[in-house]
Amino acid sequence: MDPRDTAPDSWEQEDDVEATVDGQLESAFTTLNVNAKPFVPNVNAAEFVPAFAVKAHSENFSSAVADEKISTMEVLESTVPVENGDAEMTTEEPWDQKEAEPNEEEPGGGDRGPGESASTEELAPEMMMEEEEEILVPKVPPVQPDAPKKEHINVVFIGHVDAGKSTIGGQIMYLTGMVDKRTLEKYEREAKEKNRETWYLSWALDTNQEERDKGKTVEVGRAYFETDKKHFTILDAPGHKSFVPNMIGGASQADLAVLVISARKGEFETGFEKGGQTREHAMLAKTAGVKHLIVLVNKMDDPTVNWSLERYEECKEKLVPFLKKVGFNPKKDIHFMPCSGLTGANLKEPTEMCPWYTGLPFIPHLDSLPNFNRSSDGPVRLPIVDKYKDMGTVILGKLESGSISKAQQLVMMPNRHVVEVLSLLSDDVETDDAGPGENLKLRLKGIEEEEILPGFILCNAENLCHSGRTFDAQIVIIEHKSIICPGYNAVLHIHTCIEEVQITALICLVDKKTGEKSKTRPRFVKQDQVCIARLRTAGTICLETFKEFPQMGRFTLRDEGKTIAIGKVLKLVAERD
Repeated sequence: MDPRDTAPDSWEQEDDVEATVDGQLESAFTTLNVNAKPFVPNVNAAEFVPAFAVKAHSENFSSAVADEKISTMEVLESTVPVENGDAEMTTEEPWDQKEAEPNEEEPGGGDRGPGESASTEELAPEMMMEEEEEILVPKVPPVQPDAPKKEHINVVFIGHVDAGKSTIGGQIMYLTGMVDKRTLEKYEREAKEKNRETWYLSWALDTNQEERDKGKTVEVGRAYFETDKKHFTILDAPGHKSFVPNMIGGASQADLAVLVISARKGEFETGFEKGGQTREHAMLAKTAGVKHLIVLVNKMDDPTVNWSLERYEECKEKLVPFLKKVGFNPKKDIHFMPCSGLTGANLKEPTEMCPWYTGLPFIPHLDSLPNFNRSSDGPVRLPIVDKYKDMGTVILGKLESGSISKAQQLVMMPNRHVVEVLSLLSDDVETDDAGPGENLKLRLKGIEEEEILPGFILCNAENLCHSGRTFDAQIVIIEHKSIICPGYNAVLHIHTCIEEVQITALICLVDKKTGEKSKTRPRFVKQDQVCIARLRTAGTICLETFKEFPQMGRFTLRDEGKTIAIGKVLKLVAERD
């Protein structure tokens, strides 16, 4: 029996056996330089290109030549710190040889040396492949050079909880090819496991686990799709009443709102009655500056509805008077259409189920909308929606006016931090400049992430936005049980900013029909009245008058989870020191 296969009587004996086996290599060991300097990789070296020729050559060398190589390697290693062009090239090669040579003189590997170096040779093409792949990855998004040229439109999906906003968003993304079939099949499988098979489309927009488990959107989901003429960003707002502040943030970025209502028996009624979110969302969207509203009557495929015209008309009749009251013009600003988010009927293609609807389906209708006129030569105004750390400070927001380009110097208000734009992403595609209406991610230099709060505004230094704490505003009280007197506190939502506010004085009442102002100061205001009041916020905020800059002059007041009033800023009051 081979002595190596048996257990040794003592470990000293084992060492002797090993020693006899590897005795032939001792000569090779003596030539190894134990005191060689450790290898310091040169970070600024040129890109590594495997030198096949050098390797093939080195295989045929005898061990004596290999020894010489090792000594030259030491010299080369000593030149590593020198960062000249030549040194850069040479430092890479010894590293390559260093990989190959110890294999030739490893214990027990005397005759296996060439085989080992051959395996590194096989690895080399793979490394090249990996390198190529790494280089190719960032080049994928900028392939569409015409993407930013299409007009950008931000669409917010609003409506009562469970009306089907996320499902319609997911279905649109699938129909326009933004989500592939395989991903959806995976979602469908996962949803089935949780007995939620009708929710799988909404998972394209509800990405975190909590939203998926409960089937409720919490944060504003973002996605984008393109049609022939336009580039759309979907903002999927939460419908639940606890998350209305998030919904206001989403609506403040939108140009166009899609109010999703459920035609299912009982669901439309709950959404529309007092306390339902259909009314509140429509009103908040109007306040946030959304001019055009598309009302999607969803769930028309439901057995209780079955594409019935009567039910569609019934929903329409109830909604129109209310939307009119909020301030939408039914003839120009509102467009009704039936659809089914789950089956995708009437979203991209017209459906046979619904012969009575003659208009365009949803996506073609969006494409045919007239262009929004935006001034790109105005002052830069970018309200910040969110911020995070990622190789620097990154902020998200919609550029309301002006244009931003790379390396531009901007000022962050109200703290007056001067920042520089390092890079610009418009809907995750890197660009050099961006115009108004685009949803941007900016990487900034010169400011820490902790120093930014949502509601801050990026401006150009020549034209800073106004900031302050006290302002006069015209307010419409929408829903409040008791009276409102000076000293009343609420939460103010203005553009993307949320701040505590106090009504310090009531200046006058405004007649709704004639617009006349009362001569005397009112002592209180109650529901459905319009007044002009002076408000004071807890901290300094950025705002503009409604006349100068409507997007930053509209606001809502909320209290106890309800929207109490909407208003517009009439005048900024200078601080008295």
